[in-house]
Amino acid sequence: MSIHKQVRRVTTHVLYEMKVRGEKIAMLTAYDYSIARILDSTAIDIVLVGDSASNVMAGYETTLPITLNQMIYHAESVVRAISRALVIVDLPFGTYQGNSKEALTSAIRIMKETGAAGIKMEGGREILESINRILSAGIPVMGHLGLTPQSIHKFGTYVVRAKEKDEADKLIEDARLLEEAGCFGLVLEKIPAGLAAQVTSEIKIPTIGIGAGSEVDGQVLVLHDMLGITQDFSPRFLRRYHNLFAEINGAVSSYIDDVKSLDFPNEKEQY
Repeated sequence: MSIHKQVRRVTTHVLYEMKVRGEKIAMLTAYDYSIARILDSTAIDIVLVGDSASNVMAGYETTLPITLNQMIYHAESVVRAISRALVIVDLPFGTYQGNSKEALTSAIRIMKETGAAGIKMEGGREILESINRILSAGIPVMGHLGLTPQSIHKFGTYVVRAKEKDEADKLIEDARLLEEAGCFGLVLEKIPAGLAAQVTSEIKIPTIGIGAGSEVDGQVLVLHDMLGITQDFSPRFLRRYHNLFAEINGAVSSYIDDVKSLDFPNEKEQY
């Protein structure tokens, strides 16, 4: 006798249908159970357990230090909270580049140990062998082109990518290769809006933009950035919907004042 859990309503096929009918896809990051539960109470379509956890959760300057074990820890925490959205997990740096066997092993670990719906990988032709090997195991893969943060030391800067014709042509070619390989979607990060629109119109799989204009199939932001928890990162593409840094700072300051003044706990807050 088997016990079937409720199937998540957002699937890779649902995302494809959203692109076909022109419905935009909303995607945000999450790294822990409590925040993921809040996202699950909304109509968010995709939750990305991003390697940006290296920055916002661990305090590193880049995404490179985070390990596969750490990504699995964050991902399994998020998956426990999600009942509707599609949960995708970043394969961290060093777990798939240049070694397709290790790439498959890493992807299988994420799928088996977290219960996520798929993985995301940065790069085009140079990682195609790893993508093909992972896809051959039936694991859904989302691509990521443009500014690829795991390659920051190669780029040397976080400026807009693919502004020149050669790099733009390569990005278009890579997008087609990823689609032909079987990727279900593609993140386009920090590239000219016109180029993102061209890629979106030329491939059938959904494109998710971050700093890639409005003519992509969806948008993604880092949750801590859009909620104003992080304050030292303000690129043009970021819209802050709240200032949680100020709210949390104020709440903690009030708590400290109440403790110091013996106002907390009062008679109603003790046994």
